Amino acid sequence: MQNITIARNGSRPSNEGPAEYFTGSVRVEMLFSAADPSRIAGARVAFEPGARTAWHTHPLGQTLLVTEGTGWVQEWGGPVEEMRVGDVIRIPPGVKHWHGATATTRMTHLALQEQLEGKAVDWMEKVSEDQYKRP
Repeated sequence: MQNITIARNGSRPSNEGPAEYFTGSVRVEMLFSAADPSRIAGARVAFEPGARTAWHTHPLGQTLLVTEGTGWVQEWGGPVEEMRVGDVIRIPPGVKHWHGATATTRMTHLALQEQLEGKAVDWMEKVSEDQYKRP
């Protein structure tokens, strides 16, 4: 039998987003990891202006909940879309995308994704400056 656990605010470390997966200043606070039988993990990710993820996919999709600021999200081949506080963004499984702050504003979101066979994300190439610029 499992018991309820509480991970108190301030008890979880916040780490710099790895340069191989992010451009700019990004802080990642892992809120919880998948614990059997669950497959879901969650993180709070804070992007400074101009910061963003690399292109990536999720085998079982991802849900973003914007909690602060304004950001951008883009699906491969689609337009750059604005996301604001309170927005919930659902990224389907296998869809190549990126997300991050706008060029002039910070943005923080909660990122929720499930693991498939222990893997929650497939990282790809970085978003170029030309791709990042919103028309």
